[in-house]
Amino acid sequence: MAILAACTVAMLVAQIDSTGVNLALPSVARDLRATTGELQWIVDSYLLVLASLLMFSGALADRAGRRRVFVSGLLIFGLGSALCSISINPLMLIAMRALQAIGGSMLAPVALSIITNTFTDPRERAQAIGVWGAVVGVGMALGPIVGGALVDAVDWRAVFWINLPVLAVTVPAVLAVVPESRARAHRGADAPGQLLAVLTLAALSLAIIEGGETSFTAPGILTSFAVALLAGAAFIGTERRANDPMIELRFFRSAPFSLATLMALALFIAYAGFMFVATLYLQDARGLGPLRAGLLTLPMALSSACAAPVSGWLVGRTGARTPMLAGAASLTVGSILLLTLLGPTSPLTLFVIAGMCVGASMGLINTPISNTAVSAMPPERAGVAGATASTSRQVGQALGVAVLGACLNAGIGAGEPFTTAARCGWWIMLACGAGLCVMAVACETVRAQRSARRARESW
Repeated sequence: MAILAACTVAMLVAQIDSTGVNLALPSVARDLRATTGELQWIVDSYLLVLASLLMFSGALADRAGRRRVFVSGLLIFGLGSALCSISINPLMLIAMRALQAIGGSMLAPVALSIITNTFTDPRERAQAIGVWGAVVGVGMALGPIVGGALVDAVDWRAVFWINLPVLAVTVPAVLAVVPESRARAHRGADAPGQLLAVLTLAALSLAIIEGGETSFTAPGILTSFAVALLAGAAFIGTERRANDPMIELRFFRSAPFSLATLMALALFIAYAGFMFVATLYLQDARGLGPLRAGLLTLPMALSSACAAPVSGWLVGRTGARTPMLAGAASLTVGSILLLTLLGPTSPLTLFVIAGMCVGASMGLINTPISNTAVSAMPPERAGVAGATASTSRQVGQALGVAVLGACLNAGIGAGEPFTTAARCGWWIMLACGAGLCVMAVACETVRAQRSARRARESW
């Protein structure tokens, strides 16, 4: 239990930090005079680095030692937190958030690997992973409240200070109770693939975020789009030739796996984009304090936590399609509420209901996405398939903040009031909901299942 406690406390800190930072953004903007685009980068620099390094960190832990990499991640995350807290301008904060993410990428996959290898009994392992997953959910719920309370009581810098004493206790605990372990057979590092993935995501995010501040037809923005396209094409070519690719392209021969990956992308674009815009709406457009804004996002986290076990039960009873369709419908309803009723003086109850719809969609769809991605592959490839789906979630979060933030920025730049400028983002969320409905149906068609069977047999 000591090993499980050490791993889950580390994950709780990272999760609270990740979700709590959103509540600090308006205060950061005032203190450091950051633009909306710079606020997007404060969030996205973390998400982009995290998405790019998750699989690499997992492979590194298998090769170099899981405890060693986990402790290194905690130390780097702590160093990044300390440097974030003393940032004197937006550029420094963006860079230190990227450093934080390097450490963060060594936490979730490695903690799960440590738990999996420590608890060898299938029943104990399932219970331990359940506790780990519950702690992640608690972190999502507590993050906005803790972040809002710290900003209200102290300063936005306290969101990063709070990590340091917890990590100071956690690092010695991990060293004391977690045994070192390595994989007998491990994947090699795909350095070219890693670099090209980072370049593709960074160039695409740069084009979207900066395009929202200037113009999408500006030469620099078009150049960034071109770099993203060329780097993406080079990434695909590199992955086809690599012995141990970052992403196994053969997985995408399975239609259910491909659709699960796209669904994760669409779901997290809507979720992360909504969280970014909602934080600014509550504090800037409605004038609420950080703590009250955090409390208003709590029902969204609770609805997600309540929907998740229902989704797991439905997957076991009826298959993945039912909870995925229910989640897609929930996101669609939430988006329609935001589009039709949310205004500068709308009752905050309306915002809470829309947020609960978004949260429920997350809880209902997330589990069947993972189940579909893993089930579409042979058992010996399940870990890599699950990691690929997790990476698509992180990419979706980064793109959600970039796209919905760019829409908001463009509207405000054109002189529109906040709620009018945000409508473009709500339309994107509605499109994501509609797309999820279509993909949920397509996922379990006879043709899709046939392609999954062929993909499993090809290994």
